[in-house]
Amino acid sequence: MAQATDTAIIAQATAVLQSEAEAILAMATRLDHPFVEAIRLLLACRGRTVVTGMGKSGLIGRKIAATLASTGTPALFLHPAEGSHGDIGMLAAQDVVLALSNSGETWELLTLLPSIKRLGVPLISLVGRIHSTLARMSDVVLDVTVNSEACPMGLAPTRSTTAALAMGDALAMVLLQQRGFNREQFALLHPGGHLGRRLLLHVSDLMLCGDAIPLVQGTDSVQQALWQMTSKHLGMTGVLDESQRLVGIITDGDIRRHLENDNALLCRSSSAIMTTNPKKIAGDALAVDALRRMETHKITCLFVVDDVETVTGVIHLHTLLSAGLSDQDVPE
Repeated sequence: MAQATDTAIIAQATAVLQSEAEAILAMATRLDHPFVEAIRLLLACRGRTVVTGMGKSGLIGRKIAATLASTGTPALFLHPAEGSHGDIGMLAAQDVVLALSNSGETWELLTLLPSIKRLGVPLISLVGRIHSTLARMSDVVLDVTVNSEACPMGLAPTRSTTAALAMGDALAMVLLQQRGFNREQFALLHPGGHLGRRLLLHVSDLMLCGDAIPLVQGTDSVQQALWQMTSKHLGMTGVLDESQRLVGIITDGDIRRHLENDNALLCRSSSAIMTTNPKKIAGDALAVDALRRMETHKITCLFVVDDVETVTGVIHLHTLLSAGLSDQDVPE
């Protein structure tokens, strides 16, 4: 067989994408009252949405269950073959079942229907044949019919699985909006994700505390300040007044600049060369706010203080970056 040209390969791929896009757009024109009924049932559910499907429909079902669960609708996936061997026990009367089958005649699914009906659990189906057995047994039928597959042989599930996946996304996103599900709730369900780090990590989670904080009294010598900076490895030290409040900061750059003109610098008091009103932040502030402040002021450290300006910690830019935050997290 002759090797296809680049143009032919691109044309074949384009045809698949266009075909699947057409299937989704055609399905959008068929949305009507059953979709609203499905949303009402899922919103009223006091248990979980139990998604089930066999084969490729099962793979799509797993993704739909995962999307629902991560956007405020408790959901799980039930393998229909395992369901008839005991796993149907995970289904409770307060649940809703969301079943996927292109043919609507999947044997493993149909064997679960008596148990579902016996429990009185509402059944929503995503089917490609609206007159199938599954459709007839369902409380709500969502029509995901496609007139053909993108497969040139008409065999591999392509348009049909894309349509079912898109319908699942439509359900999940409408439910999300109807529940008022927000970014903070999303972050709570995704603590290891990018948004979770932005909205859940606080300064107090990352700051250095206790003996790790470089601090000197205003009456301490610059030499003592230099020792603090060197031993604590942060390139700066905070300066406290007699009430132990933060009143200044000395950086290694400050010392270098003063040394050029002052041979007796190391014997002078820290308060003589400190920069007053150092930048600081509260421990309950979001870590991304600390990053924003550092970026704005072109600094690498922030002192963490309480309501009376007592130092409770210090946070370094490298710590924030190591926690997975980046300058992309800092709004313009």
